[in-house]
Amino acid sequence: MNDKQSIIKLTDAVARNPLVRLNASASVDFLAGEHIAIVAPNGAGKSLLVDMLTGKFLLREGTLEYDFRPAPTNYAYKNIKYITFRDTYGSSDFYYCYQMRWNQTEQDDVPAVGDFLNKIPDSAVREKLFRMFEIEPMLAKKVVHLSSGELRKMELVHNLSSSPRVLIMDNPFIGLDAQTRTQLRCLLEELARSESLQVVLVLSMMEDVPDFITHVVTVDGCKVGNKLTLEQYRREYAIADERRRIEEESVFADLDRRIADLPYSNDNFVSEEIIRFNNINIRYGERTILKDLNWTVRRGDVWALRGGNGSGKSTLLSLVCADNPQAYACDISLFGRKRGTGESIWEIKKHIGYVSPEMHRAYLKDMPAIEIVASGLFDTIGLYRRPHPDMLGICEWWMDVFGIASLRDKSFVQLSSGEQRLCLLARAFVKDPELLILDEPLHGLDTFNRRRVKRIIEAFCRRRDKTLIMVTHYDSELPATVKDTLTLQRN
Repeated sequence: MNDKQSIIKLTDAVARNPLVRLNASASVDFLAGEHIAIVAPNGAGKSLLVDMLTGKFLLREGTLEYDFRPAPTNYAYKNIKYITFRDTYGSSDFYYCYQMRWNQTEQDDVPAVGDFLNKIPDSAVREKLFRMFEIEPMLAKKVVHLSSGELRKMELVHNLSSSPRVLIMDNPFIGLDAQTRTQLRCLLEELARSESLQVVLVLSMMEDVPDFITHVVTVDGCKVGNKLTLEQYRREYAIADERRRIEEESVFADLDRRIADLPYSNDNFVSEEIIRFNNINIRYGERTILKDLNWTVRRGDVWALRGGNGSGKSTLLSLVCADNPQAYACDISLFGRKRGTGESIWEIKKHIGYVSPEMHRAYLKDMPAIEIVASGLFDTIGLYRRPHPDMLGICEWWMDVFGIASLRDKSFVQLSSGEQRLCLLARAFVKDPELLILDEPLHGLDTFNRRRVKRIIEAFCRRRDKTLIMVTHYDSELPATVKDTLTLQRN
């Protein structure tokens, strides 16, 4: 009989609302001293489980019990902090909003870090957090000047300042470069040593499970599995993954053939030069983002765009995609045409397929998934023109390639974050673009979907005259067809 304190205990639980109900009753028991990873494929129901654990959903059957001792109260909202990371900016649209404002205009009234964190009352907890996360040097910085890692630190300090009993983090490593991922792992490991804090990580990738995790709960097919020790989970995962790799090879070989057999468009530019940057300088206020950049991309090139968080990768891509107003003051040629010589933004965009974390935020709209994919045919956020039946057929074809055909009519906002990313990838490919720009395309995808999407990218790049620029912080995600690399340094 287990006599350890159950911090969160869910027993035979069934949500009252059928729209958020798992396919079987759920039972989990998070004990004192344990640090948990909830691991599941995309769309398997891990977020539904977390919402039940945090008390977001009322129960039709079963029980949810909390014991937050030694916390002074037993209220969930005081003792559980839940942070969701969809991209570089984290879960706070507030920080994201300020970042995007900075990327477009100069603002004198943008707040500093200290404007937020100095509101935390002086205490031993505040002092410890500021020391652990090295906050003092950040206090005078404007929020818009923070790197992705610093933004994550700021959000963690804000949430931990109230001394929660449980910290739940969904995709904590998403959008971070290798150095910052390592730093965050070390910080979480230090937090996990605290006897008064239980750390729960919600992950799609087995590779992201840190060593300080003691137990793993799997979710598959909207059914919650047993709680396993980390060692048990790794053994079982290794066996299952080896079997899965064998099974998926025939699926991937079929994808290769289907993409290779696609017809070619007669509406492409004839230029052998896709991008030319001549001595490009981009500044926002006092900060230089890009300095004296010269870069040429030729038809058929496959480029990796590298650099740490805050090095200017997204700014560079905004120049290529005609989304940055400073492009008109720069010596830039796209598809052999110099910017500002009469071409419209839409003439450029119709030859580019694009996906990014920032785009993912912009597309959180309550509309059928197939309409999100179809919007790629018109380069719009939302669908304002009714596509012809043959266009919808193309959309369905690409959704099937990405393994999401069954989601055709489901609302985009009801999909998991990983399923949404697959929809946006299908949107980027749907017009068979000459230039494909993929900014962290595998964000939030599980291990299988990462392998599937990587195979699709490689097959697409083998087609005649296809050009790719891809941003990723994981070397393993880069397609084998990559031949050139541009590495940016943070100024």
